[in-house]
Amino acid sequence: MNTTHTPDILTPAHLAELAAFQGQPCLSLYQPTHRHHPENQQDTIRFRHLLQALQTSLRQLHAPDAAQALIEPFEALAKDAEFWNHTLDGLAVLAAPGLFRVYRLQTAVPELAIVADSFHTKPLRQWLQSIERYQVLALSLQQVQLFEGDRNVLDALALAPGVPHTMAAALGDELTEAHSSVSSYGGTGGGHMAMHHGQGGKKDQVDGDAQRFFRAVARAVLEHHSKPSGLPLMLAALPEHHHLFREVSHNPYLMASGLMLDPTGLSADALRQRAWEVAAPQQEEQHTAWGDAYAEAAAHGLGSENLSEVAHAAVSGRVSTLLIEAERQVAGRIDGTTGRIDHAELGNPHVDDVLDDLGTLVEKMGGQVHVLPAAHMPCSTGVAASFRH
Repeated sequence: MNTTHTPDILTPAHLAELAAFQGQPCLSLYQPTHRHHPENQQDTIRFRHLLQALQTSLRQLHAPDAAQALIEPFEALAKDAEFWNHTLDGLAVLAAPGLFRVYRLQTAVPELAIVADSFHTKPLRQWLQSIERYQVLALSLQQVQLFEGDRNVLDALALAPGVPHTMAAALGDELTEAHSSVSSYGGTGGGHMAMHHGQGGKKDQVDGDAQRFFRAVARAVLEHHSKPSGLPLMLAALPEHHHLFREVSHNPYLMASGLMLDPTGLSADALRQRAWEVAAPQQEEQHTAWGDAYAEAAAHGLGSENLSEVAHAAVSGRVSTLLIEAERQVAGRIDGTTGRIDHAELGNPHVDDVLDDLGTLVEKMGGQVHVLPAAHMPCSTGVAASFRH
């Protein structure tokens, strides 16, 4: 087996793949990790302890050879020093016959090692669907950078091969001579071009270059980053560049508000702070809207916070929107035919989370699922569903 592990980039498509996977048993391992030395030295130790828990569960239910075949990829990962030197804040490793997935996360996750009939995906769904996550496109005429994160962290992303890093890369031979001769346009000194008599034609050519450059960037970012991730995109650019970019962009994920500044002069942490100031009000508004929509549905008899009632509605495809409390776990299984909940002892390594299974079921039936912190839930039961009829 290859001893170098390249983590998968988690997208909604990956989550759908995991939810639809039919093989058994399904192994789910989650743990918090650390970005820096010496804290990250403990990560492999914690990983091996969780791996032992998986092994114990497997050997109780499966033949030794079958169990060992599922454990071998985990053991190889535990020995991959290069991988453990480049961890983020959380780790998810999921395996089943014919499948092995590794995801590095920008958020810490509780330790969990479980063998069940389906994958435990609630931490992944919470991370993917958190409205606190977004991408930031830092754009100037000199450079294109893309970041992803939330209020606590903002990490630089490697641009997909189809996304131009610079204007020269985007335009190639089409870059006009006028652009390279008017060097002050879009620079860090306010972003305005110092024009002299007779240079109006050159300014028009420079503006044309900028527009074509931004169009190429907008198209590539939409195709290679926004569509796969489904994340809101915040533009960080000079005010005049906002106008040009929004004229040529057809990105439905582009946020209405952005950062009106030259991003090339900001540190990563300063960019994170400024971006969150713009994102926070929009995200708080979304939390409120989900709570209000549930309250409206419940007032008309089309909503419920009763877990049993919601499970029966989910099986029949009646749940249009489901809100799940992130911190809540309910051990057990849902009968996919009747919606009956078979409760189990919390901490049983062979039983998954009812709320996690409920979210997977609602998504399979075409509903929307949002995992929210307890403080933003409209009720105290851990689940709130709006029904179609």
